[in-house]
Amino acid sequence: MITEDFAPLFLKTINEMHTNPVHLLFNQWWSRATPQVVEAYTDQLMADAEFAAFVDRGYYAEPLDLDALGDMAEGSLGRIYCGWIIDNDLTAQIAMDYRRFHTMLADSGTLDGMPEPLQYAVLRGFQLHDLLHVLTGYDPSPQGEIALQAFSLAQIQFPYFAMWMSTTTTQMTYLRPTTIVPLMDAITDGWQYGRRTPQISLHTWEDELERPLEEIRAEWGIEPTTLVGQLLLRAAHAPGT
Repeated sequence: MITEDFAPLFLKTINEMHTNPVHLLFNQWWSRATPQVVEAYTDQLMADAEFAAFVDRGYYAEPLDLDALGDMAEGSLGRIYCGWIIDNDLTAQIAMDYRRFHTMLADSGTLDGMPEPLQYAVLRGFQLHDLLHVLTGYDPSPQGEIALQAFSLAQIQFPYFAMWMSTTTTQMTYLRPTTIVPLMDAITDGWQYGRRTPQISLHTWEDELERPLEEIRAEWGIEPTTLVGQLLLRAAHAPGT
């Protein structure tokens, strides 16, 4: 059930997402979630052999060196990822920043209700998020972001991705009805794309950075959809070119 102390936090995310974004709501939920729901999420995830192996491996990458990525061959996953980070004014340190935030919350007791496997999964997920943008082809627009969250939920039934669906559909229903069509197009596109694509959300993509992106897509059956925006690889902006 939605508890009385969680409801105001959910409403704050709906009405003022800039002050309480989904990643905060996700962390606020655990101390208020019913044990039955937490157990259901955990059991469902750990029953998936690929997810269980992913957790058991416990891999966490060091921050990627953009200069080294920029020196990789044109068309490689690493080179295109470098262009993605630079062209979209992002930082390769975002996962490390989130990990420090996560550690602070854990030390404060805020995450006591979050099972260890799910704690690892969200940390690793932040590392893989922008690589999944590159692999799927979804751009960083609001439509591209929600499409990637739907793609990820289709691949892993993880509460963070589900919260994106619940907050987005609540906002479009009660606050911004003009966004219903583009957002539902994005959600359905991402969900169907994620369901028909082999499991790519748990792979160690840092081992594949020197390989051509198109070769990887062909091998894994990753077929970008018509909604996907074109990746902007501006070689002149990449370090080492």
